[in-house]
Amino acid sequence: MTWKPHVTVAAVIEDKQKFLLVEEWVDGKKVLNQPAGHVEPDESFINAAIRETEEEAACVFQPEFLVGLYRWKLLEKDRTYIRLCFAGTLTKTLENQSLDTDIIRTRWLSYAEIINHREQLRSPLVLQCINDYRLGKNFPLDLLKDLE
Repeated sequence: MTWKPHVTVAAVIEDKQKFLLVEEWVDGKKVLNQPAGHVEPDESFINAAIRETEEEAACVFQPEFLVGLYRWKLLEKDRTYIRLCFAGTLTKTLENQSLDTDIIRTRWLSYAEIINHREQLRSPLVLQCINDYRLGKNFPLDLLKDLE
């Protein structure tokens, strides 16, 4: 059997000591996550993070650095996720952009509020990415190479 991890990206966006999260439906439960999602075929990791933020939060995201690369094994579904987490800024809000169908709304939460809602986080990756960002983990984007 061939191992096929799910390759995903996420965006950590902080403004005025609050983090942008999306509230979404997953398996019939309301959860909190960063703007995040799967990398599409022929899409760079950076472009995937930009696209997912636009689709899930109706914002234009400008990645500035890589926070980290993570592997998470979801045992109950026998799935492994590989997540590249980016940090950056929002350059524009897309007023007329509708959100992905599973997204309920966007939320700006302080770190303390995120900790208080820990049981609602979609996965341990959400808090780990924010913690690493707060610790100053910062890797240049040119670390990532797209080869044809």
